[in-house]
Amino acid sequence: MAVLSLRPRPAVRRWLPAVVIAAWLACWPLLNGRDTLPLAGSDLTSLHRWINARWDTIDNSRSGNPFFHYFIGAIRTGLDAAVTFAQALISQPSFGRPVPVLGWLGVVAVATAIAFLYANLRMALLTAASFVAFGVLGLWQQSMDTLSITLVAVTCSLAIGIPLGIWAGVSDRFDRVVTPVLDIMQTMPTFVYLAPLTLFFLIGPASATIATMIYAIPPCIRLTSHGIREVSPATLEASTSLGATEWQSLRKVRLPLAKQAMVVGINQTMMAALSMVTIAALIDSPGLGQTVYQTLQKMDIGTAFNGGLALVIMAIMLDRVTSAASRRVERTRRAGRLRSSAYRRWKRPAALTVAAVLCYLSYTYVWAAVFPTLGDTSSYVPRAAAATSAWVQNHLAGFTGALKNLLTYGMLNPFESLLTGTPWWLALVVAVSVAALLVGFRTAAIVAVGLVLLVVLGLWQDSMVTLASTLVATFLVMVLGLFFGVWMGRSDRVDTLLRPLLDAGQTMPAFVYLVPVLGLFGATRFTAIIAAVAYAAPASIKLVAEGIRAVAPAAVEAATSAGSTVGQLIFKVQLPMARRAVTLATSQGLIYVLAMVVVGGMVGAGALGYDVVAGFSQTALRGKGLAAGVSIVVLGLMLDRVMRAVAHRVELAAHGPADRGADGGH
Repeated sequence: MAVLSLRPRPAVRRWLPAVVIAAWLACWPLLNGRDTLPLAGSDLTSLHRWINARWDTIDNSRSGNPFFHYFIGAIRTGLDAAVTFAQALISQPSFGRPVPVLGWLGVVAVATAIAFLYANLRMALLTAASFVAFGVLGLWQQSMDTLSITLVAVTCSLAIGIPLGIWAGVSDRFDRVVTPVLDIMQTMPTFVYLAPLTLFFLIGPASATIATMIYAIPPCIRLTSHGIREVSPATLEASTSLGATEWQSLRKVRLPLAKQAMVVGINQTMMAALSMVTIAALIDSPGLGQTVYQTLQKMDIGTAFNGGLALVIMAIMLDRVTSAASRRVERTRRAGRLRSSAYRRWKRPAALTVAAVLCYLSYTYVWAAVFPTLGDTSSYVPRAAAATSAWVQNHLAGFTGALKNLLTYGMLNPFESLLTGTPWWLALVVAVSVAALLVGFRTAAIVAVGLVLLVVLGLWQDSMVTLASTLVATFLVMVLGLFFGVWMGRSDRVDTLLRPLLDAGQTMPAFVYLVPVLGLFGATRFTAIIAAVAYAAPASIKLVAEGIRAVAPAAVEAATSAGSTVGQLIFKVQLPMARRAVTLATSQGLIYVLAMVVVGGMVGAGALGYDVVAGFSQTALRGKGLAAGVSIVVLGLMLDRVMRAVAHRVELAAHGPADRGADGGH
């Protein structure tokens, strides 16, 4: 007798998610507007008021609480002192002197010498030009403040991250413990760190430094661990056979061979720190972030663009110098110790001597300490940016308005109405059912818990609005990713043209993307979506391009010889074989978009992003802002787990039965 299976056949199961969604759409007109848990304006739930009360209690007891006085206070004082020292060294008056300890000429000399000694001459010239550009833009003081807090945060991050990375590299047990923590730290949007930190450390450089460290430490730990684990087992066996202890193998074999990965980790840590320092302007972090944030609030596009340009210059400079240093480390390792030459013998003493002389001049003479005032020269960029923005809005309003209306009324509004008008319980049932059918019950349980938490936090509607914007922006990112990624993957010439632009796009802090888009479209939620697309697209495009390039040439040649057209080759051979890269590109794009849509709360995005920003500026809304931050974490973790499960299912589909659940649940 045949045994009947309750599990649907693979062909049927593939259609079940579509059936669930169709049933949802059919029920929506009948249930639209019911049980949607609205929360309008500044209304607060009992949870938000409870958070406000606890926050006030902590504030009132701060001075008499030993934990805050001796532990939190000591950390805050130490970090504030470190940032103040760095500012006093390169950007602020110190010890009663009317000029900085190390003036502009000395700063340029030291930075150029470092780039020359650890990278190359071309990077040294780039460094000198970049620092001079800060002064020419009229933002020397703000740039040095940003550099000060970035260097303090990077130094602290490396002091913690490198030892932890070494530990994770040599201990499988610790690696298993620390990996989920790093996943959470990198998944959470940067906004989320800020409110809890101000509760403990108040606003100012200390909170900004700690927030920056939380965001910047994970790449350092991961890449240090990766470099140590990539050391060849044969090399380790050889050192052990020669009598080396574990400590000697680590110090004399593993760490030297992992040096390039560690330098790459320093690069990634520095770029992450610079990106976070600008966002930390919301909690009174000094520097260029304050310039951009304050001028965005005033809709001063010219000055905001000027500050954004300085951030871009700093980001490109730091990225190129550390990348060149990484490549030099690898070349030196492969070539061995190079033969000495007169140039190499005199290179270090000459560079240090010139830097010392210029530092002395900057310490002694005002002209070398304070960057000269350039009059109207420093206002050229703000005026040109403001004029360009005004011209675009006056002459291209038809095009920008049509694009905005097309996406707003054609995609965003209908999708947002669907999510916000659906009863919360129906949305939960649909989401959990689709997740269970697509990727398994374990991931469906995570989705269920996440959605219930959004209900408990009292921000269901705002969460649905943010989710709608995130999914629409992710769709646009993948349209661009597939188009340009396939184009780059199939053409070396296009790859050569686009890759430098994509690399530059990935180095820019998130804040910077808001400025040009704001100049084009004004302060609306559409602005946040387009900025999110611009921020997330470079990573997705590059991942798709790498996937297309990784397709076996033999498969492409076989399809071509069989008479396939270009379209058939792309859609039936290359994209299916690159589905892992496409899935990863979608996952990365989704996380980038979520982070940027929230940042867009400063320029009219509304929903959770606005709630977080309002929580910083209005005492009565601190509870709601903190709840919004937690809601963003819930959304991010929920979407990340779903995308991981989808990626795992794609991997299983390539090597096993297509109907297996991604997480093993049926």
